[in-house]
Amino acid sequence: MYVAVKGGEAAIEAAHAWLAHERRGDPALPELTPEQIAGQLSLAVDRVMSEGSCHDRELAALAIRQARGDLIEAAFLLRAYRNTLPRFLAAEPLDTGAMRIRRRISATYKDLPGGQVLGPTFDYTHRLIDTAPRPAPAPPEREADGAAVPRVSAILAQEGLMAGEAPDPGGPVPDLTREPLPFPAPRALRLQALARGDEGFLLGLGYSTQRGYGNAHPFVGEIRVGDCAVAVTPPELGFEIEIGDVLVTECQMVNQFAGSATTPPQFTRGYGLAMGQAERKAMAMSLVDRALMARDLGEEVTAPAQDQEFVLLHSDNVEATGFVEHLKLPHHVDFQSELEKLRSIRARWEAERAAGDPARREAAE
Repeated sequence: MYVAVKGGEAAIEAAHAWLAHERRGDPALPELTPEQIAGQLSLAVDRVMSEGSCHDRELAALAIRQARGDLIEAAFLLRAYRNTLPRFLAAEPLDTGAMRIRRRISATYKDLPGGQVLGPTFDYTHRLIDTAPRPAPAPPEREADGAAVPRVSAILAQEGLMAGEAPDPGGPVPDLTREPLPFPAPRALRLQALARGDEGFLLGLGYSTQRGYGNAHPFVGEIRVGDCAVAVTPPELGFEIEIGDVLVTECQMVNQFAGSATTPPQFTRGYGLAMGQAERKAMAMSLVDRALMARDLGEEVTAPAQDQEFVLLHSDNVEATGFVEHLKLPHHVDFQSELEKLRSIRARWEAERAAGDPARREAAE
């Protein structure tokens, strides 16, 4: 931030005070608490946690309140706070197969092992504004037996119809927040970028693949929402311990693949994982993940959603916000330079026109 005129610092302080006043709203009304935001605006909190790359419901709720409901600004606040925290170790990969399921649906199999669990969803509601909300009934209890529920992709793989995943290269897990993004980016980094990418941008890209801008014939193999155990292996212990649970949404999108001279026709999968209940984000992420696999599978890259640099460099809404909103800052010197340049070019253009037009030349003389 820089100040171009005398007195700018005082003006900025006054703007901050005005912002605090607007954020508080009518002081005659009770102040909105982070607990209310986390409990009643849970999907907004989930989105901010994903795009802010930090699983902390209380901090995400605080950020939403501070940002006056601007979810991109809230993700920016959460990400900035996250970058001040020390990092002790990396968690072990989440075992989503052992997820304690709250919701599970598949568009590929009606009767699948483990069953369909509709759970809390807007999918079957009427889009009518309820102007007189009533107390909600308690949800039905569902006993969790703790047994792992097989994935749809595993069912297809048993018949040899699902392409296998690339083997784990081993070594440390790449960290997008500490290293610049290389191109071509490995899938692990692509998924990291998509996981914290802007939901609306990814949704638009995923939609584009279904409208012909990419080779996509998707089916929702499975969407799961549930709690997963987080485990770490402290070096001083040498064995794995669980430190808590996180609510996540996982989507596996099943797509066609024509095969090649060495690979038979089979299905491939796009993958999406987001914090909290974020089905739209996970679905969009899985569509774009599959589109970005085009080059790896030898498919022709013809659409924006298949272009790694286009997708990954523009999906980060915090970075995009910085580039777009910096245009609001003073650019007085730059603009005056452009203005003088344009005046000079225009004067030369007028002179050339007058030189080529006798009537204009006589008028000029």
